[in-house]
Amino acid sequence: MARYRGSVCKLCRREGTKLFLKSERCYTDKCGIVRRNYPPGQHGQGRIKLSVYAQQLREKQKIRRLYGVLESQFRGYFEKAARMRGITGDNLILLLERRLDNVVQRMGFAGSKKEARQIVRHGHMLVNGRRVTIPSYLLKAGDTVELREKSRAIAHIAQTLATVEKRGFPSWLKIDAATFQGKVVSLPARDECTLPTVQEQLVVELYSK
Repeated sequence: MARYRGSVCKLCRREGTKLFLKSERCYTDKCGIVRRNYPPGQHGQGRIKLSVYAQQLREKQKIRRLYGVLESQFRGYFEKAARMRGITGDNLILLLERRLDNVVQRMGFAGSKKEARQIVRHGHMLVNGRRVTIPSYLLKAGDTVELREKSRAIAHIAQTLATVEKRGFPSWLKIDAATFQGKVVSLPARDECTLPTVQEQLVVELYSK
């Protein structure tokens, strides 16, 4: 499957906000946004007035890159969100939050979506006692997520979990760091999604044309 192989710091600079794509580096002064807070390229420091369409497109790209999904996947989530009851924009964010790779990162087993996707793909995670290797697997309220016993000796995962534990976990997740286990207590409300400033309504307007 196609994946972006370039500098992820350029993605954050292009969207003008931290997308936390590079684990601990994003929390230091080495972060690309801190060092060069303007879009990449020779015209990055020039004045650019965005049209309405450009604003909608940038917001879509920001959310898509934040969760590390491809365009076709993102469009599929939008269509599913549009069929659900409630506000389409909120439904879209909540579907993306329920992805297994996102929850693995939120629980502290990985520092970034890329790391979380790799951990899931390599079969390190169990959902309700069964191994799941699909990063896009949608979790439900009451599901338990844990690190396989054989994988608990991986030093990097334990170190990342300890670091994230100091910052705190989302309220809709319950984590027991000592046993490398977590539980989805409830489906997240929109205000419980710890995201950079995003305007999902612009994405709805973009796809509704």
